[in-house]
Amino acid sequence: MKLSSPFKTLLFTLVAVTTVYMGSPLAPAQSQSNPAAGSNSQGCPNDDSGLQLPTGFCATVFADGIGHARHMVAAPNGVLYVNTWSGRYYGNDTPHAGGFLVALQDKSGAGKADVIERFGETVQSGGAGGTGIGMYKGSVYAELNDRIVRYSLPAGSIVPSGSADTIVSGLPLGGDHPMHPFIIDAEGAMYVDVASATNSCQLKNRTLKSPGANPCTELETRGGIWRYDANKTNQSFSTADRYATGIRNAEGFAIDSSGRVFVTQHGRDQLHANWPDFYKPDQEATLPSEELLLLRPKGDYGWPECYHDAFVQKLVLAPEYGGDGKTTGVCANKIAPAAVFPAHWAPNAMARYDQKQFPARYRDGVFIAFHGSWNRAPYPQGGYNVVFQPLAGDGPSGQCEIFADGFAGAVKSPAKAGHRPSGLAVGPDGSLYVSDDIRGRIYRIVYLGDLAGGTANITACPSATAPAGNPVEVAAQPPEGTHPDAGAAASNLPVPEGATREMVLLGERIYRGQVGGAACTGCHGESGQGTPLGPDLTGKKWLWSDGSYAGIAKTITDGVSQAKQYRSAMPPMGGAQLTPDQLSALAAYVWAMSHRAPPNRN
Repeated sequence: MKLSSPFKTLLFTLVAVTTVYMGSPLAPAQSQSNPAAGSNSQGCPNDDSGLQLPTGFCATVFADGIGHARHMVAAPNGVLYVNTWSGRYYGNDTPHAGGFLVALQDKSGAGKADVIERFGETVQSGGAGGTGIGMYKGSVYAELNDRIVRYSLPAGSIVPSGSADTIVSGLPLGGDHPMHPFIIDAEGAMYVDVASATNSCQLKNRTLKSPGANPCTELETRGGIWRYDANKTNQSFSTADRYATGIRNAEGFAIDSSGRVFVTQHGRDQLHANWPDFYKPDQEATLPSEELLLLRPKGDYGWPECYHDAFVQKLVLAPEYGGDGKTTGVCANKIAPAAVFPAHWAPNAMARYDQKQFPARYRDGVFIAFHGSWNRAPYPQGGYNVVFQPLAGDGPSGQCEIFADGFAGAVKSPAKAGHRPSGLAVGPDGSLYVSDDIRGRIYRIVYLGDLAGGTANITACPSATAPAGNPVEVAAQPPEGTHPDAGAAASNLPVPEGATREMVLLGERIYRGQVGGAACTGCHGESGQGTPLGPDLTGKKWLWSDGSYAGIAKTITDGVSQAKQYRSAMPPMGGAQLTPDQLSALAAYVWAMSHRAPPNRN
């Protein structure tokens, strides 16, 4: 789709940020001690956070237990909006009662949310929450399943009274990274992360010595940034709307003072685990870099063929595509990161500081929330903190610093961390909010010191080339699990008589809304497992046919005007204009899901 006006590449530079650091933007930071850094509880009234912050900063718990809090946005009136998530990532625990979206307000001025209201989709309506959230022209925009929707706020209310408008639908789901973070610029251009379904586009995801798909067809609909218009409704996901490619998982977004978009990238995992011939055990913990990227129209940042090696300070060829840990190959032509950080820290959110409460050195730089590593095991895990990165021009003006730490508690590990930073927002009063997606805590950080200060007791980020350390724990697994067929789930499904393997593969893309405009996932679930809106398609119970290939095709053609046991009717063709070939392919895929072989439990 095209925006209302052509996108222009902005050539202005960032406002220079005053900093105590100097040097190359890509030079590794040097560790330094910070003996005076602490929770500041003695000088901070009501500090109950347990966080370690630079001198002059204080933190309090703004809200707690609101659900798996992901991204946040602060409204001009100070109301904080939070998107919360559910699903297998959190062990399929029971979601918080009420809608997945939360409005938090401090009406008393005590620094605590004394008004908490929930809205939006619920489990009962088929929702599973999400990560992305934003504001534009006074409305709340939020990721929900395969959609981004808009809620208008009536005057005098902090929650909507009506239903949401769909801005874009059919966003790909499933695989390792099903979330869709986004940001909206001043003109309404909405940049959406459509992350990869796999770790490195292997034929068998996260499997020993499995080569990369060549070409990586996943890149047709995943692994990049898409751009839509926040002013328009009922847009459909399309390959034509890709803005940048080769980005594995860009969860953090920030827009600089001249309108340029920066994103963070989660680097790939399991270099040693899957390619032990080329990588030493400690390189599992030290490669590759986490990245800060400056988005460029049609830019290619290299995934899955490339990853960034901080030790040689360049992109190198991935082993899935013929690399050996040294070769550059096609990566010489990809766009390198603006800045890099230690491996596997997991940059989940980013926010540009554009207010005046904090000292001047923090203005126009970015705060990054690092969710924390799992793939550094058995070596010490890293991240679980919030860092500040000063910026100028196309990249950093100095080294990053550890701004807030202590979220995890005594042990930094996925299984033992008390809290993990996941979202960031800057309030209109200049406060910085940090969300935790384990126990649903929201922290509020304020500055109470001398505005002329702000440089005391600064702790530099550890170098991206720092050694892994000594082994401390057993090997860990990806938080989303290991799914060998992620990104190619239909490749091993059975094929009904009268169809072909290619039809089943096309049918999966239609089912997920990537072709044809009918996203079946909204009612039947990303894996066909069913929701309160639509039945399970993976079993043997059929409500409207005998479950045959022909019977399924007829049900799709005719639709279901009056559902027997579920909440939603289904319009003919799922409400889309499917061609006969697309109809046959979709029916073949649905048949294949119901005839999938049971898992091998030997």
